[in-house]
Amino acid sequence: MQTMFLHNRSLCKLACNAANFATSNVRFSSQKAKTAILMLNMGGPQHTDQVHDYLLRIMTDRDMIQLPVQSRLGPWIAQRRTPEVQKKYKEIGGGSPILKWTELQGRLMCEQLDKLSPTTAPHKHYVGFRYVTPLTEDTLAQIESDQPERVVLFSQYPQYSCATSGSSFNSIFTHYRNNTLPENIKWSIIDRWGTHPLLIKTFAQRIREELAKFVETKRNDVVILFTAHSLPLKAVSRGDPYPSEIGASVHMVMQELGQSNPYSLAWQSKVGPLPWLAPATDDAIKGYVKQGLKNFILVPIAFVNEHIETLHELDIEYCDELAKEVGVEEIRRAAAPNDHPLFINALSNIVADHLKSEQSVNPKFLMRCPMCTNNRCRESKKWYQQLCAH
Repeated sequence: MQTMFLHNRSLCKLACNAANFATSNVRFSSQKAKTAILMLNMGGPQHTDQVHDYLLRIMTDRDMIQLPVQSRLGPWIAQRRTPEVQKKYKEIGGGSPILKWTELQGRLMCEQLDKLSPTTAPHKHYVGFRYVTPLTEDTLAQIESDQPERVVLFSQYPQYSCATSGSSFNSIFTHYRNNTLPENIKWSIIDRWGTHPLLIKTFAQRIREELAKFVETKRNDVVILFTAHSLPLKAVSRGDPYPSEIGASVHMVMQELGQSNPYSLAWQSKVGPLPWLAPATDDAIKGYVKQGLKNFILVPIAFVNEHIETLHELDIEYCDELAKEVGVEEIRRAAAPNDHPLFINALSNIVADHLKSEQSVNPKFLMRCPMCTNNRCRESKKWYQQLCAH
């Protein structure tokens, strides 16, 4: 059996070095930004000491996960899971590279934006994480201090879910419900972009890079297994758009590849006993091996940079341990977009087109799920409609 996989630790080091350069040369530049781009994401612990607080924020966020007596059960689960999650972070180098990648992506994006959209330059990126520093509310305070003319809230989840993108946007609403909204700033939103042509080309190129490493006699039979973070079926039944938006991304990537290979979509990172989207990625691998399909490329279609779900769950748990267990012949993992030139072009073009557009907010963003019962979501949508009307 030949099992091949990516640990991507060299990618983490590259991101770290490049991001340190980005931080020292751009983030704290004395040049006043005209346009601020706030890059919103979940974030990840940069060292193991942050794991408990990271998990605690997740387990007490009702937009992300709903638990009975959450104020007590959430902290208990966070405490219980901390040692296990710390161990996983140690196995990928001691912390998440999300901040390093996001800083690098933001710097490269703004360099291009200054050329693509000189009338809105200079542009400056900011990072706002939901569950770990730099926390979104702290970054908002920094943006206010810098006094830009315009702020673009740019979700780094290409496909929208109430549990991820929605939680980040709701946290901004909550922040300004308790704090004074700064005057003389124009606000706008980029909430989803999972079918942008350059994003699709990036994923397709990442897949081609891995397909080329298979021997020619097997190449056309390699299963392209797209994998995305799962979602509770309760959220799906409520009308969360995430599954359909993931499916749209998968469809367009395979169209870009000319339907070159068999492919499927599976779901990873389920938490807790309740029903979630299926099949699970590990179950899909097991099922295809039983059918005689033993060569795979895993594609993290919902993630734009490396983190625990790619570096540990996919690379170590599936591409190494599971592959050996079930008799996979060869398995590879397509790298996340990271700093691929096509992806940087995607980011800069998405923002440049948005800045030129007269539409400050997507009407779809202002809609709630058809079966939504979340009062905070209702209030948040109304607030954003007013915010982006000015």
